[in-house]
Amino acid sequence: MTFPRPTLMCSALAVLGALLPPASSHAQETGTLAKVRASGAITLGYRESSFGFSYLDGDLKPVGYSMDICRRIVDEVKAELKLSSLEVRLQAVTSANRIPLVANGTVDLECGSTTNLIERQRQVAFSPDIFRYNVRMLVRADSGIRSIADLQGKAVATTAGTTSFRLLREADRGRGLDVKNLSGKDHSDSFMLVESGRAQAFVLDDILLAGQIANAKSPKDYLITGESLRTENQALMLRKDDAGFKAIVDRVVTGMMQSGEMETLYQRWFMSPIPPKGININYPLNAETREAFARPSDKGI
Repeated sequence: MTFPRPTLMCSALAVLGALLPPASSHAQETGTLAKVRASGAITLGYRESSFGFSYLDGDLKPVGYSMDICRRIVDEVKAELKLSSLEVRLQAVTSANRIPLVANGTVDLECGSTTNLIERQRQVAFSPDIFRYNVRMLVRADSGIRSIADLQGKAVATTAGTTSFRLLREADRGRGLDVKNLSGKDHSDSFMLVESGRAQAFVLDDILLAGQIANAKSPKDYLITGESLRTENQALMLRKDDAGFKAIVDRVVTGMMQSGEMETLYQRWFMSPIPPKGININYPLNAETREAFARPSDKGI
């Protein structure tokens, strides 16, 4: 059998290679990146009343700390895929539907105020923590309520889909606290339960409670008090088993922390006047969040 000379074989292979389409980097794209390339769009989930993080401004457009981080990720996705344009679609989410909407592909990246819980990791994945905080309670300043024990016989507001009431029950274990739980559809709705007198306390992340107070008609009428029910870690949410997209999310978030951009963004949204009313939440960077910036982690609690 006669074999072609090596030089002729190389030439033939070169010709064949020229006739075939170039090896595509798209072949490695799966999950969200493949979906984004095919559709030319990416869908961000936003909250309507997570003040400071993700909420509606005076023009009813979603803005905030989480939204700004997500927009940086969108820029990186566009650059990674070498797209000339990328449409950003916006989808409102609530505490109750945010996980299903990410898991079923409706939302590609949730830019809100979601706690990274290990139990949730069975359904979705998370970025490194972008914020850490304590779960406490908001009450009227003249209520006399200063601890969990003071809630005996009272109505407590929590937001549907959050872990707040469960944490309250765990903290009360063995003490027989008798409280009535009233559920708000979002954080503003829960705050209104206290404002109207239907509930005597609102249990939630202290930073989100601070946002509600700052945005209230009379902020001096409310305070955050009581024992910390748990220190929690907030992160952006994305689909499970999506290594390519998660690598981009993690790279952007970690890079922002290492460069100091994340702290600058923090100062903008939590220590400065923000739209639509020029209110300052005035929540200084705490030690827990500073630790998250220094040692990025997505391990959950």
